[in-house]
This record gives sequence, C-alpha cells and structure tokens, in this order.
Amino acid sequence: MKARCSKTSHVTVQVPFKRVRKQSSPLAIRKSYLPFGQPNFSEKEIAAVTKVMRSGWVGMGAETLAFEKELAAFLDVPHVVTVNSCTSALFLSLLMAGVGPGDEVICPSMTWCSSANAAIYLGAVPVFADIDVATWSVTPQTIQEKLTRKTKAVVVVHFGGLALDIEAIRQVVPAGVAIIEDAAHAFGSRFVNGRYVGTSGNLTCFSFYANKNLSTGEGGAVALYDDEYADRIRSLRQHGLPLDAWKRFTHPHILLTNELHHLGYKMNYTDLQAAIGRAQLSRFLEMAAMRAQVAQYYVDALGEMIPAVRWQKGCTDPYHARHLFVVQLPLERLSGSRNDVVLALRARNIGAAIHYAPLHRMPLYCGQNQPPALPFTDAVSNSALTLPISAKMTLKDADYVAGQFMSILDGYRKTEG
Repeated sequence: MKARCSKTSHVTVQVPFKRVRKQSSPLAIRKSYLPFGQPNFSEKEIAAVTKVMRSGWVGMGAETLAFEKELAAFLDVPHVVTVNSCTSALFLSLLMAGVGPGDEVICPSMTWCSSANAAIYLGAVPVFADIDVATWSVTPQTIQEKLTRKTKAVVVVHFGGLALDIEAIRQVVPAGVAIIEDAAHAFGSRFVNGRYVGTSGNLTCFSFYANKNLSTGEGGAVALYDDEYADRIRSLRQHGLPLDAWKRFTHPHILLTNELHHLGYKMNYTDLQAAIGRAQLSRFLEMAAMRAQVAQYYVDALGEMIPAVRWQKGCTDPYHARHLFVVQLPLERLSGSRNDVVLALRARNIGAAIHYAPLHRMPLYCGQNQPPALPFTDAVSNSALTLPISAKMTLKDADYVAGQFMSILDGYRKTEG
C-alpha cells in the first residue's frame, strides 16, 4: 500500500474494525525478529571507531571534545557536556539545581525509572504528576496540582519525542523551582518556534543509548547555557578533578593535580562513543527522515484499517522526533488484554514493547502506601503498546507490522450482539 499524506495527529473513531485491503500471505511470519528500536550504523561509524582504536587513545579526549562542540552547534546552544548516561545527566542537573534530602521533585509516572531515581540518589522524594491523554506527558495543570513548599525541581519528559510547551509550564512553576528537561526520547525534537529541544535555557538531558535516535551504544549529555554549571559538570563527571585525563596525560607540562576540592563521580564519556556519535550526527537528518516515513506509514495504515486505535498527538508533525510510536488499544472492544496483544505480536517476530509500567504503583516508590490517583496515567499504561520504529526499518517492515497488528486485533475483536 502506498503511504498517503495525512494531517491527522490524534484519532479516535468508534466504528467497527474493517479490513480494507488484501495482504499477500497475511499470516506468513517473518524469519527475523524486528526490534522495537535498533540503531542505524553505517560504514562511516565503523571507520570512525577504527580510527580511534588505531590512535591508541580510547578514553575521553579530543574526539569527545569535538563531539560536544558539534552537538552544541547542531542544537545552537553554548554548552553540551557528555556523560556516561542520561541518568547521570539527570542526576548532575538536579545536583546543579540544589536538590537534596527532604526536597520534592515532580515528575511523570509514565516514564523510565531514571527520571525519578535521579531524585532519590540525592535524598529527594519523587512526586508523580498525571498526564494528558493526547500528548501522554505532564501538563501545566497536572504539575501545579503537585506543587508544595518542598518542591525543588520539576522533571518534564518529552515523551516519545513530542516537545512539551516549556513556556506554558514555566508560567506555573514558582521562582526558585528548577525545570529539568528529560529529553531521552527527544534528540532532534523541536519546539513550536522551530528551535531544537535543548534551547529553552533549562538544563536538558539527552540519551544516546542503543535504541535512541542518535545512538552511541551508551551515553548521555546535558545541554545548557550557564558557563559555571557547565564547568562544574565537566569537573564532577571526572571525580571533581579540575582537569580531565586527556589534559593530564597529554600536556607536556602538566603533572598530577592535588587540587581536589569537591566530591565528584565517575561519569565521563569516551572517544570510542564520541566517534560513533560524530558519524551519527552527520547522518542525523537522513535518519530522522526514515523515522518520519515509518510513522506516516503507520498513521495512514492504521487510520484505514483499525480506526479505533489512538496514537500520540503530533506523531507525524515535522517537529516530532518519533523516538517511539505508541498506540492505545480500545480494550472495551477487545476480548484480550494489552499484554495478550504484545505477546501475539512478539510471536510473529515483531518486537512490540510497553512504555511504560507506571512508576507510582511500584513498591520502590509507594511502599506499603496507597498509590496516588493518576487516572489518565493508569488508563494509558494499561492499554498502550509500542510498535517498532527506527531509522533501520523499511516501509516493507512497517507494512508487515501494520498487517499483523490488524490481524491480531481482528482475532481479539468482541462479537457484536
């Protein structure tokens, strides 16, 4: 089926399921497993890593510094500081905001655990806010409902790659309360003004994990404007030392420093990762276009074949990064659960996933207490699943996923009457 241009961003049409096309071998199972997200590495990345390995310096050095400068230029921000994970980026950002024991940090429950754990590492308490059913992200209102005198920071998550309205959120967050942006899904996302996520002035944290839009296997970064904060994070990622290993071991006149004044951490990046990242960054717009094609194909196909399925607002808009393609099932019309559908997709070698199990119901965060009432989070988390999307996929892959997904939902459709 040829993809049609669609301007639909959020669809809920209550009509019966209807098959609108015949598939060739509709029940044929592909031989290879299709992960929900996989990196797109080329010979360019392989050559870059080989060059670094042959150089004899694989730790944090000149390649890392070059990658940071290129990231800053791409995003159009003064500073980007790389670290070993987005979790570390969140931790260091909250540390810069002065978060400590007894403070409260507001964050969504519909997120990966690091959004909340970064606060716990500092002795703070995560406070979970509900989400909007169209964006699947927090809103100014849901944040405002959770503000107290103990609130020290708000971690907002650009879920799936949809950039939140940071200015609207800023209007409800009191002075002295930091806004930290968890942009693990959102490298390449843009605000409505056309500027990239990372340019709001807040400390913004990115992930370069294996399945991310820009992947270096592991790693993360903080984009920021404050010169002093940037210098502090550069030091803290290397045990609090004023100089990194590259400068200590390659400068002809610098000996081992004894000027250790602050407790730091081991959170640095490496040149091996940076080499991959620089190659990925040079190909980023090309890879983003591939994701856009897959998302558009899904929207066109699902809009025709399974009208009652919802997807995230704006997932085909040019400003969405499309890290995830999450759909919400009409469970009231199905005899099976969301988990049944996920397992059925996996049985057909489709790497469907769940993003996410809600944090506010996990024992680590609620203990023996009654979980807070987050009705929209609960509704979405019980009915949502993630279909594969990546710059590695082809439209043939997307067609297979859409067809098998339709077939599975047909099998679980409740009979009328």
